[in-house]
Amino acid sequence: MKIRPMGIEGAWEISPQQFTDPRGLFLEWYRFDRLAEAVGHPLRLAQANISVSARDVVRGVHFADVPPGQAKYITCVRGAVLDVVVDLRLGSPTFLRWEGVRLDDTDRRAVYLAEGLGHGFCALTDDATIAYFCSTTYNPSGEHTVHPLDEELGIEWPSRAPLLSARDAAAPSLAQARSAGVLPQYAICRDYAVSLDAGAHPGLV
Repeated sequence: MKIRPMGIEGAWEISPQQFTDPRGLFLEWYRFDRLAEAVGHPLRLAQANISVSARDVVRGVHFADVPPGQAKYITCVRGAVLDVVVDLRLGSPTFLRWEGVRLDDTDRRAVYLAEGLGHGFCALTDDATIAYFCSTTYNPSGEHTVHPLDEELGIEWPSRAPLLSARDAAAPSLAQARSAGVLPQYAICRDYAVSLDAGAHPGLV
């Protein structure tokens, strides 16, 4: 398993080693100790989700209040998606940078994103199925979204006709989210990450 930092602080791409034989294949798609070594603290597993999407569905861009925020560890178990991480943290040196990683059932990569980062994806195939771990349970009052097609974000979604949920289609623009004061603060996110690092059990990293 290779874990490399992405171009946005708090985001990592994970490439597993696959072992194949005539029976099929085996891989470790998640290792809490290897991830903790890279990130600085273990991922607290509070909730696991499955999402199935038709081709051209775009979900996101979603983020949560920090603290506690919601870190995510995502992989695609069927089909393919372009998984997108967006830096929405005000004051971040990479504010508004986005990076996409193809997740599919061939290379079986995964993406980890820390609390405070925005997340979305576009389904590249029908029945694209992603599985993801979350560090906190779903909290509607602390969840937010920014319109994924906002020109200020400038995300290059690989679809000519993106399909959005009613919630995402009605999401505020980045400017509206900023005016409403809901965007995460980089300094607060950093302080929260440091507190998680400090609380990590020595035996886990």
